[in-house]
Amino acid sequence: MAPLPAQAQSYRFTDVAIAGNQRIEAGTILTYAGIGRGQTVSAAELNDAYQRILASGLFEEVSINPRGNTLEIKVTEYPTISKISFEGNSKIKDEALFGIVESASRKVFNPATAERDAANIVAAYAETGRSAARVSAKVIRRSDNRVDLVFEIFEGKKIEVQRVSFVGNRAYSDSRLRRVVGSKQAGLFRALVNRDTFVEDRIEFDKQVLADFYSARGYVDFRVTGVNAELARERDTYFITFNVQEGQQFRVGRVTTVSELTGVNAAEYQAALKIKPGEIYSPMKIENSIARMERLGVRNGVDFLRVEPRITRNDRNLSLDVEFALVRGPRIFVERIDIEGNTTTLDRVIRRQFDTVEGDPFNPREIRESAERIRALDFFETAEVEAREGSRPDQVVVDVDVVEKSTGSLSFGASYSTSAGIGFAIGFSERNFLGRGQRLSAQIAASADRANYNISFVEPAFLSRDVAFGLDFALIETTDDFSLYDTTIGKFRPSLTFPISENGRLAVLYSAGYKDMRNYTGTSGILASETARGGEYESGVGYNYTYDTRRTGLNPNAGVLLSFGQDFYGLGGDQEYIQTTARAIAQTRILNEEVTLRATLEGGAVNFTGSQDSRAVDRYSGQIIRGFEPNGMGPLEGTEQLGGNYFAALKLDAEFPLGLPEEYGITGGAFLDFGSIWNVDTSAATQPVSSIGFEPRSAVGVSVIWTSPFGPLRFNFSHALMKEPGDKTQSFDLSIASTF
Repeated sequence: MAPLPAQAQSYRFTDVAIAGNQRIEAGTILTYAGIGRGQTVSAAELNDAYQRILASGLFEEVSINPRGNTLEIKVTEYPTISKISFEGNSKIKDEALFGIVESASRKVFNPATAERDAANIVAAYAETGRSAARVSAKVIRRSDNRVDLVFEIFEGKKIEVQRVSFVGNRAYSDSRLRRVVGSKQAGLFRALVNRDTFVEDRIEFDKQVLADFYSARGYVDFRVTGVNAELARERDTYFITFNVQEGQQFRVGRVTTVSELTGVNAAEYQAALKIKPGEIYSPMKIENSIARMERLGVRNGVDFLRVEPRITRNDRNLSLDVEFALVRGPRIFVERIDIEGNTTTLDRVIRRQFDTVEGDPFNPREIRESAERIRALDFFETAEVEAREGSRPDQVVVDVDVVEKSTGSLSFGASYSTSAGIGFAIGFSERNFLGRGQRLSAQIAASADRANYNISFVEPAFLSRDVAFGLDFALIETTDDFSLYDTTIGKFRPSLTFPISENGRLAVLYSAGYKDMRNYTGTSGILASETARGGEYESGVGYNYTYDTRRTGLNPNAGVLLSFGQDFYGLGGDQEYIQTTARAIAQTRILNEEVTLRATLEGGAVNFTGSQDSRAVDRYSGQIIRGFEPNGMGPLEGTEQLGGNYFAALKLDAEFPLGLPEEYGITGGAFLDFGSIWNVDTSAATQPVSSIGFEPRSAVGVSVIWTSPFGPLRFNFSHALMKEPGDKTQSFDLSIASTF
C-alpha cells in the first residue's frame, strides 16, 4: 500500500502491529519507523516513517495503515542471497569479479546494489578495452526466501586503436609523440599486447604526459586543445586525434637569487645552482634547483626556508628570467603520516621514501618528491599522497593511499642450437619479497653441455639507511664438445652500495670464487699447463664507483654513465691479482629526437702480482665487439684461443626510424665497433703465440631492432673491417636489445 498523502490529520496509537518480518526483529523495524506508542503523529510523519523503513534496503515492499488505535506495519523482506555466479566470462575470471561486486552470499539481496555491481563489471571490462561489454543481473528464486544471483556477461570484442595521430605539431613528428602517449596503435601481435585497445580514462593520462613532454623541452605555452576519439563505421576500431598547440620554445635567461631572510647570504645559495643562462627551460631544472637550495638551508640550520621561483617572461628573445627568492615559509609541522591500502607491503617500505618524519617542518615539495619515489617503486597500481589539516591549524596529516599490484614473475624458456642442442631455462623474480621491498631472483639454465645457476638478493635499505645490501651467487659448469676443456666457475659476492653525491654511488664488496679447468684435449702448451693446475680458490675485496646523470634527468635528451671498479684478490685463496674495469656511455638524441646516438668506451685489465700466472678462465675472451664470435679474437697459440689480460672496446651506435608503420615496432640501427684483446703472461708455450700486443679489430654493420612481445630483439648484420689471422668473424647475430 502506498503511503498516506500529507494532510491535516493526526493519529495516536496505543499499539503497533508488525507483520511479514521473518529475519528482521520487530524492534529494528520500529527503530526505523521512529514512532513510539502513545505518540501523536501526522499523516506526513507516517509517510516519513514509511520512507525510512523502505530506505533501510531490507524490504522489498512496505505498507503502513492506521487501524483505530493500532498502527499496522506490513513488510516483505528482501530474500537472502544463497550464491552468486557469473556466466559468459572468460577474459576476467570469477575470482577477480568477486572482488568487484558488493553483493555477497548470505547477505540480503538488494536490486539497487545488484545494478551497481553490473555497472562496475561493465567498467572493469571497459578498462581492458572491451567497451561493448554488457552485464545483466538475473535472480533465481529458491525456497525459504532465498535467491541465486547470476550476472550474465556478454564480453564483446576488444575495440582497438587503429590510429593515433596529432594535429598542430611542428617541432616533433607523430611517430615521436606516439612514443610518449600511453595509447598505442594496434600492432602485428595485437593479441599479445593490451595497450592497443581503447580505454577512455587513458586519454587524460595521455594529455598530461604530452604536456610534461613539451614542458620539459621549453614549450611553456603548450596545451592540448582537444582530443577526438572517433569510432569506425564497423564499430571495431577507434581513430584518436590529439589537437595540440605547441607555442614557442623558451630558454633560460638571467638567473639570480635574492634573500628576504636576515642572516641568509643569497650569494652562497646562488653558487649552489647548476642551471645556466641559455639552456632550454625546463620545470624539472627549476625543481632540482629549489631542492638543492633547500637542502643547503637544512645543512645551514635555517628552519622553514622556502625557495620561491619568480619567472619573468621575455617574449622578444624567447627567454625566461628566473629569480629564486629565499623566504620564510609558514610554521607548519607534520603531525603524522597515515598509510592505507597496503595489504602486503610493510609500512616502513613506504615510510622510508619520505625524507620527512612526524614532527618535521612541512615542505610541500618534499612531499611531492616522496610521492614520486613511492610510485617509482613500481609496487602499486596507484599511489596517491595528499596533505590535510591536522588536529591544529599549524599541523598537517599526510595521507598515503596505495593500491598494490603483482610484483613477482615465474618464467620458463627453451632453446636450441646446433652446438649446444636443446636447452631449458626457468626463472623466478620478486621485486617486493615478503612485502619488505627486497628483490629476490633465481634462474636455472641448462643444456646438454652447459649449466648456469644464479641467485641474487638485494635489501635496498640495509639497517634502515640509504644503503643497499646485495648478495649474489653464481655457478657455471661447461662440458662443451666444441671446447678444448671443461670448466666450473663459482662466485659468491656480498656488497654494500651507498650514495656519495647527487649522481654518484659507491659499492664496496667481498668476492670469493672457485675456478676449475679440466679434461683438456688440445695441443697448446699454455692451456695444458693451466689445466694441470686444477681447481683454484680466490678471495678478495673491491669497490665500484658509478656516476649516472640519468638520476637527476637534467637533460631529457642526453645522459652519461661512468663506472670504474677494482677487485683485489689475495685475501686468502690460491691467487693474487688485481682486476680493473672501466666503462663510459654517452647518449644523445638529435633531429627532433628521431635519431639516437650512443658511444660506449670500456676496458679491463687483469694483473697477477703473486707467483701464479693468469689462466684462460681468468682472462677476457667474450664478445667485446660485434662482427666477431665470442672467444673469436685475441692471443693464439697455434690455432687455439687463449684470451687476454687486457681488453678495450669503442662502440658507436645510431638508431633511427625506418619509415615503417610504428605499430610494427621495427626500427633500424647502424654501428661501428673497434676493439682488441691482448697480453698473456706465461712462458709455457710450446707453439708460436700471436696477438700478444694490442692489435685493433673493427667491424661495421646495420641492425634491425624489433620491439617484440617477447622483449626487444636486435638482429645485427656485420662485416669485419680489420682482423688478424686466426680471428673468428661473425656476419650475423641475434641478441637482446640493450637500453641506456
